[in-house]
Amino acid sequence: MPRPIQAFIDQNALQNNLHAARRSTSARIMAVIKANGYGHGLLRVAEALAAADGFALLDIQDAIALREAGYRQTILLLEGFFTETDLERIAEYDLSCVIHSHWQISLLDAYPGRGTLDLWFKLNSGMQRLGFTPEESALAMEAVRRHKAVREITLMSHFPNADEAAGVSAQLAVLNDIAGKYRMARSWANSAALLRYPATHGDWVRPGIMLYGASPFAEITAQQLGLKPVMTLRSRIIAVQSLAAGDEVGYGAKFRADRPMRIGIVACGYADGYPRHAINGTPVLVEGRRTQLLGRVSMDMLSVDLTALPGAGAGSQVVLWGEGLPIDEIAAAAGTISYELLCALTGRVPCLT
Repeated sequence: MPRPIQAFIDQNALQNNLHAARRSTSARIMAVIKANGYGHGLLRVAEALAAADGFALLDIQDAIALREAGYRQTILLLEGFFTETDLERIAEYDLSCVIHSHWQISLLDAYPGRGTLDLWFKLNSGMQRLGFTPEESALAMEAVRRHKAVREITLMSHFPNADEAAGVSAQLAVLNDIAGKYRMARSWANSAALLRYPATHGDWVRPGIMLYGASPFAEITAQQLGLKPVMTLRSRIIAVQSLAAGDEVGYGAKFRADRPMRIGIVACGYADGYPRHAINGTPVLVEGRRTQLLGRVSMDMLSVDLTALPGAGAGSQVVLWGEGLPIDEIAAAAGTISYELLCALTGRVPCLT
C-alpha cells in the first residue's frame, strides 16, 4: 500500500488564474511554466493553460516536448541558448529565445542559418542578473539586428521590486527610453507588475506565480486577487502519541509540552518537499480544522497538535497546503516564499488531477 501523501492538481484553478491574468491586461499572455510547471507537471500545466498566447521555460528539452505534444504557441527559452547545437534545435522547432550576453552574440555569429530565429533581447535595468546594461544595449542591439539569422526581436526586462514599496518607476523610465528608439514589441511585467502596474504591460506579460494560485505580494492574499490554489498537498495521520507535561517532541526537542497533549504523526517530511525549517505553530488542517505543527520536521514525518481535536486519529486526512490553507501562510511561517515550496515538491510525491 503506498504512503498516503499525494499532491492534487486542480486544472480548473489554473484556468481560473489565467482568466484573472487576462482580466488585468490586454497584452498577450506568456505563461511561465519553468521548473516543471512550478512543480505541478509541465504537460499537465500546459494542457490547462492551452489558451495562453505563449509559454516560457528554461530547458530546451521541455520546449521540444511541448512542440511534440502539439503546442503551436510562442515558446520562449528564458536563459536562451548555450551552444551552436542549441541554435540549430531552436530553429528546427521554431522556438524563441532570450539573448542576454555578449558570448551569446559570438555564438550567434557562428550560426549559419538565415532568418530563422526570433530573439528576446534582455535588458538589465536593475535586476543585475541577465541582460545588457542600458549603456551597452545600443551596440549589442546593432550586432543582433544586423545578423542574417535573426527574424524578429522583442525587448524584455525583469522587475526585482514590483512586489515591494520601491516599485518600478525608475526602471520603467529607463526601459521606455531605450524602447522608444526601436519599433519592437515589449515585455516587462511579471505577476506582480501585471497586477499592480498597468503601465508596464507592453505587448507581452509574463505571469508566473499567480497562475498557480499564490500571491506575489506579502500584504495581499491570493483570495483577494481572485486566485485559486492549484496544488493541494494532502496526507494522513499514521500514528498518535499521548504526551505528559514536560515531554519533548522530535529531533532537537524543539517543542516541549506544558500540559497533557495528543499529537498526530503525519506521513510527510522534508524528503517530500515540506520545509524542514517550518516552525512550531505553522498551520496545518486536520479533517478540515486548523491546528499546528509541533517540533522539527523529519525526513519522512512531522507532528501536529491533536489536543483540541478529540475525533482525529490514525487515518485522519491532513492538508499541508492548498485548498483551505493558502500556501503563502506556510511559506511565511517557514521564512520562505511559495515559489520555493511548490518547486521543492519531490518526485516521490504522486501528483493527481
